[in-house]
Amino acid sequence: MKTRISILGATGYGGGELLRRLLFHPAVTISHATSRQHADTPVAKVHRNLHGWTDLPFSNPSTDELLQSSDIIFGALPHGASATTLAPFIAAGKTVIDLSGDFRLRCADAYHTWYRQPHPHPNLLSRATYGLPELNANALAQADLIASPGCFATAINLALLPAAQRGLLQDTPQVVAMTGSSGSGASPSAGTHHPERAQTLRPYKVLAHQHTPEILQCAQDAGSPLAGLAFTPVSAPLVRGILAVVTATLTRPLDDSELVGTYRQAYTPFPHVLVLNDREPEVGPIAGTCSVELRPRLHNPTTLHVLCAIDNLVKGGAGQAVQAMNLRLGLPLQTGLQQPAPWP
Repeated sequence: MKTRISILGATGYGGGELLRRLLFHPAVTISHATSRQHADTPVAKVHRNLHGWTDLPFSNPSTDELLQSSDIIFGALPHGASATTLAPFIAAGKTVIDLSGDFRLRCADAYHTWYRQPHPHPNLLSRATYGLPELNANALAQADLIASPGCFATAINLALLPAAQRGLLQDTPQVVAMTGSSGSGASPSAGTHHPERAQTLRPYKVLAHQHTPEILQCAQDAGSPLAGLAFTPVSAPLVRGILAVVTATLTRPLDDSELVGTYRQAYTPFPHVLVLNDREPEVGPIAGTCSVELRPRLHNPTTLHVLCAIDNLVKGGAGQAVQAMNLRLGLPLQTGLQQPAPWP
């Protein structure tokens, strides 16, 4: 029998990407794709790429209906609203995978500081497992509340993780990361509407992005507590993708062979993470996929430089949530996610 899935808040880009993956996943069936505004509207009227692929309508079921018809609940809801909506399903013992930031941080005070609102259910934070498979694969196989990582955090964490796991990081890494317009969601604003960004590169939330504490928490969990993170996000004139440029101070000198070997060994169990040595990472070759392109190198023996490219909606969003689900179900990590990117 297939696992029954419901997606709460399925009209946004994250929800659409979940639908694109889960409609054709061999081990699951979708019970509900929820939307109050679009209830009874065919999913394909909102996510037009799914026209001809599904007759599923959006629905607005009660909590009791969802509990009865779902084994796993995906939350694709805004920060703050997500924790409140998901709390009854967590209490009922359902497996919950949240794509918002509501369960990523273990400290309620840090959430208040970075998300500028009190956490609605701080008692639940300790129950969450951070959904980065490359860090927590074993824990995710047993987790009932999974906090899917943020898109910037995914790229930056993957750039630093092998070094962090060896206790090689210190001080305050410097990061500049460029992102596509889809990362800002389906509702345009003056700062995120694509025509407003198509002819420019615009830094925003400089040294103040909410993914900062998530990245520091991950580095600490991996074995390298950091003093801070100097992170500059940049709004870029593309729809999908993140390219992160990361520079970090090492605790001891390395040579090129040891550095590359460290990264290759760390990602051997994760063949979707490509450690390059013959070209630079790009967004195009991984757009629409869960693949990651990385290139670590040394600026000098104690300065690490890493480039990392991901698709913000797939590895940085819905695809990574599907990876976590696969681990929870005892399936191969990439089930339902294996395809090349379109090119060009």
